[in-house]
Amino acid sequence: MRWWALGAVTLGTFMTYLDNNVGNVALPTIQRELGLTISGLEWIVSSYILVFAGLMLVGGRLADLFGARVVFLAGLSVFTAASLGAGLATSGGALIAARAVQGVGAALLTPTSLSLISQIFPEPGERGRAVGIWSASGALSMALGPAAGGFISEHLHWGWIYLINVPIGIATLGLALWAVRPAFTRRRHRLDLPGLATSALALVSLTYALIEGDRAGWTSAEILAAFGLAAAAAVAFALVETQSERPMIDLSLFRSRVFTGGALTMGIWSFGVFGIYFFSALWLQNVLGFSPMQAGLAFVPMALVMAVVAITSQRISARLGTGRTVALGMALMGAAIYLISGVGADGDYADVAPWFLLYGLGGGLLVPLTSAILGGLPKDRAGVASGVLNVSREVFGLLGITVLGAILSSRQSGSDQPPLAAFLDAYQFTLVIAAVIVLAAVPLGLYALRPSRRPPVTDEPQATAPATVGSSN
Repeated sequence: MRWWALGAVTLGTFMTYLDNNVGNVALPTIQRELGLTISGLEWIVSSYILVFAGLMLVGGRLADLFGARVVFLAGLSVFTAASLGAGLATSGGALIAARAVQGVGAALLTPTSLSLISQIFPEPGERGRAVGIWSASGALSMALGPAAGGFISEHLHWGWIYLINVPIGIATLGLALWAVRPAFTRRRHRLDLPGLATSALALVSLTYALIEGDRAGWTSAEILAAFGLAAAAAVAFALVETQSERPMIDLSLFRSRVFTGGALTMGIWSFGVFGIYFFSALWLQNVLGFSPMQAGLAFVPMALVMAVVAITSQRISARLGTGRTVALGMALMGAAIYLISGVGADGDYADVAPWFLLYGLGGGLLVPLTSAILGGLPKDRAGVASGVLNVSREVFGLLGITVLGAILSSRQSGSDQPPLAAFLDAYQFTLVIAAVIVLAAVPLGLYALRPSRRPPVTDEPQATAPATVGSSN
């Protein structure tokens, strides 16, 4: 029954990841058929990310208070219904609104997925394997998404980009109702509305600034105000949490080197994955001459390697230790990014494939990081901790796109070369910087995830403590 439950949780997460990866390929078609401006097109993507990132901590806290199963089912229902609305939308405004509601569903669904896995698989070894399978779903979405998006764009109505979620969502909902039965004691604590409000305001403001900064100008009053509001809300959140009897986030968690260092390592990983994936798709098409379908298929082997390694990474971690495994993964990713920067305009897929595969190998080795962080936390904080990890991933991913994008644009605009050569030069320069940033996570992972001699802190003195980070489970 537990593995069927894992299937339901993994399918739900896979659906949210697939939605992002499928949609990007179809954006030009949507723009033509709905008569959207570039700004309107951007908000089809941005409205989802904005709500998703802004409410993820809220979703994690609701899971801790009312049970991960209830919140997961609610998020799955909202996401599926919103996907139906998005697929049937006949105007840009309706589509953007439906995408925002999808973000609400994803914010409830995604952080509760990891919380459910922690509850369903309390034994560290099984939990590690379960997290590996769950993580592989993200890699598979990277493989199937662009290819499926290209096929739908060429052969079906664009609405099927979102309608494809409806049968998957209904099937997942039925499976979850039957199989997902984690042990949970309802906790009648107040909801910490000030904490929820200030955290959501901080994340929404920060996400908005990152999304709109390039369009409005990073020093414009609009963007500076958004950053200022995010900072003020973050300070207010910290003050509220330190004075609350039952805070949404126990800030003492950040004193843990495993939690803080692990979340930062995951953020750097996301910085590299989001940024490189986004700009490499442009590079494959604009420089190497791939069609959208070919560009999507180019990522399939990389994603499949990542998925396979993700499933087996727990065994590797048992031999090497969590810190060394994660550091090795970041080192391989950084090396792959640097080597991709050496492929010139006359390159083809044979020149790219070895480094894509190396990148996938490194990415798959990052799975023990999630298991280590969750395994060292009290059970009643699993939901909000999952929310923090997902927020780290989304915000750093946006930083990867915006920061690397700003570097690329600045380098390209300052070049006197022809447009294609200028883009290639800027892309290669940006990859080198990205490689350095990713490699910075190697010593961080070794430090944060080194073996601990003390058992993790728990709120339940009589409970069996989870395995110590870095142990060979």
